[in-house]
Amino acid sequence: MARRFRGSETYKVDAKGRVSIPASFRRVIEACDPDWKEGLRPNIVIVYGPESQKFLEVYSMEAIHEIDEQISLMQRGSPERLLVEERMYGQSLETQIDDDGRLTIPQKLREKIGLKNEAFFISAGDYFRIWNPETYAEHQARLSQRAASQYPEDFDPRSLLPPLPGRTGHGG
Repeated sequence: MARRFRGSETYKVDAKGRVSIPASFRRVIEACDPDWKEGLRPNIVIVYGPESQKFLEVYSMEAIHEIDEQISLMQRGSPERLLVEERMYGQSLETQIDDDGRLTIPQKLREKIGLKNEAFFISAGDYFRIWNPETYAEHQARLSQRAASQYPEDFDPRSLLPPLPGRTGHGG
């Protein structure tokens, strides 16, 4: 079963803030929730972050448990740990996917990211982001412009990946 989110989709948001989660994303959420089994609702964590963050990050339980372990390794009381704890614990919400495969996004979070009639989902490996589609388009345009000024047109972003342990090069 897949353990990474892949792809992007735009879905309608109803008046109650319910939005369908892409089916392939739901399979990852289910596979990465150790408490989930057929007939139960899978759990997720939404990290909404500071006011300046204009998207929601949605983590599987497996990804959140890994982050929890990483936080526990940090020096207790350090500025870095306090920063990560505030974001990952204080600016987050644990919730479930309903029986119809939908996520209900609370009103305050919809307002925070400007979500109205549609939500744009884009994968980021072990989590995915939910954006207002227009905000994402603006963000993507800025990223493309920055990349165009930094890299040649035929640049292969895979060249940025580090080699896997025990292997040389990027091809394996």
